[in-house]
Amino acid sequence: MSDDPYRHHPNLRGKIADPLQSFHRDLSIAKLEHLGREHGLEGGWWYGDEEREALRARALDGRMGRDVWVFGYGSLMWDPAIKYAEVRRARIEGFTRRFILIEDFGGRGTKDDPALFASLDAGDGSEGLAFRVAGDIMDEETRILWQREQIAPGYHARFMPAETAQGTIDALAFVADHGAEKCAPDLARATQVDWIARASGIMGSNVSYLRNIVDKLAELELDDPDMVALLADVEARIVALGLEH
Repeated sequence: MSDDPYRHHPNLRGKIADPLQSFHRDLSIAKLEHLGREHGLEGGWWYGDEEREALRARALDGRMGRDVWVFGYGSLMWDPAIKYAEVRRARIEGFTRRFILIEDFGGRGTKDDPALFASLDAGDGSEGLAFRVAGDIMDEETRILWQREQIAPGYHARFMPAETAQGTIDALAFVADHGAEKCAPDLARATQVDWIARASGIMGSNVSYLRNIVDKLAELELDDPDMVALLADVEARIVALGLEH
């Protein structure tokens, strides 16, 4: 077997960021606290290290030391921040991208103008990328993954079947936790559009986050008409409000 991670999809080469250069690879509580102090932002909204590690241990029970597939549907696709031995295009049925996670801590939104982040929630299906992490490094790499994806309540980590051209795989995905305080699955589409149009923070505007998702999906040749339509609605709302993002 070839050891080229891109052997199935050579056209993805150069489109996925080097994990070792990623901002997310050392996203620790100390780093968050420093950013908060630097920008005068509220802190303490994240999981403690012990609590997050307990969540990881529970999700990966019985899998330690084995290869694990990780399904990316947002920034994980182009900036995974974890070392991987193989990447495949993949599709998970029954779930789709939805902008339902509220962020109002100053990253891309505020208490007055909250932002929305994408999550994986019940729907018609979602195309993304699956990364295989080798068993001998999976403990360290999943620790890094949990520091990023489970930095605070909002997601459940679960394994589910993902279809690839090379066969079905059992993939780890982070899906919306409807019990989390910042998860808002019942937001009306008009509210989603208005919030995304208005929100901005130290990491940039909420619409730039959405634009990046749509641009990257196109670059990676992944289909999501709803994200394209959502961006069109948000851009129209920005014009109507006379905003500059």
